[in-house]
Amino acid sequence: MIWKKLTIETTTEAVDMISYTLGELGVEGIEVEDKIPLSEEDRKAMFIDILPELPEDDGVALISCYIDDPDRDVGAFVKQLQEELEQIRQFMDIGIGTITVGETEDKDWINNWKEYFHPFRLENILIKPTWIDAAEVEKQPGDIMVEIDPGTAFGTGAHETTKLCIAQLRKYLNGRQEVFDVGCGSGILSIIAVKLGARQVFGMDIDPLAVEASYENIAVNHISREQAVFVQGNLLEESDPSALISAGRLEKQYDIVVANILADVIIPLSAKVGQYLKPEGIFIASGIINTKEGAVREALTAQGFQIIETTYMKDWVCMTAQLLRRK
Repeated sequence: MIWKKLTIETTTEAVDMISYTLGELGVEGIEVEDKIPLSEEDRKAMFIDILPELPEDDGVALISCYIDDPDRDVGAFVKQLQEELEQIRQFMDIGIGTITVGETEDKDWINNWKEYFHPFRLENILIKPTWIDAAEVEKQPGDIMVEIDPGTAFGTGAHETTKLCIAQLRKYLNGRQEVFDVGCGSGILSIIAVKLGARQVFGMDIDPLAVEASYENIAVNHISREQAVFVQGNLLEESDPSALISAGRLEKQYDIVVANILADVIIPLSAKVGQYLKPEGIFIASGIINTKEGAVREALTAQGFQIIETTYMKDWVCMTAQLLRRK
């Protein structure tokens, strides 16, 4: 279906009034684009770790709405809307108040990305989408099959940061260890850790949809809830390791902690993660853009970690560190 898209260029001051007016004219939903920075409350609600860098707020806003009624006279609606805007202009600055009419195709944006996710392998680890039949995938003797449907959570395994983590898990997991997956996303690293021999994995993510996706994915991969436990939480806000025990774990500390997040999260996390590691435990930190490598290295060293390996893929860095002393 082709939708008509109407976009009003106005001021941030007039957004509420124009939005109300659109509602009175029968518009059921709008989208607003502006340069106003997200508040801390908005950031937490949207599960955004790093706020985007926006240009300076210039007070300009774009309000868009969509019309899918083929019987509606778009020209007459635009004329009516323009008259309403001129009425509002009498007592409020609405900027230039222009209305642009375009078209957009109706697509399933939630699932459209799936056409780009194809099976791939990392040595003997074969990762495939759940919607592709296993018979269609060329499997070799000794392959470890991992099936993933990330849903709205992050993590197909195809990103460089995830590949770096998987390589390090393969190297440092020697069986029967316990792993803490911080920011578990789709659960892909937790699943691979179990398949590589981890005795048990505990995953945490700030997004409840990630927890849901992780449980769905371990079920597809025939991993029990005794082998992998996931909870919603923010490790940066946890002041007491006992909170993890109440969440379903019996151990306070882990052999390996893996975090595929972002550099600006790993830096403060480095001050927290040590209390969840056994002596000489391994911390695998990925999601580090190369421009932040020095800052992450400095933060880890300051918290008693010795960086034993640094690996790279394109613009991304993964640091594997060992806890030598507790702060």
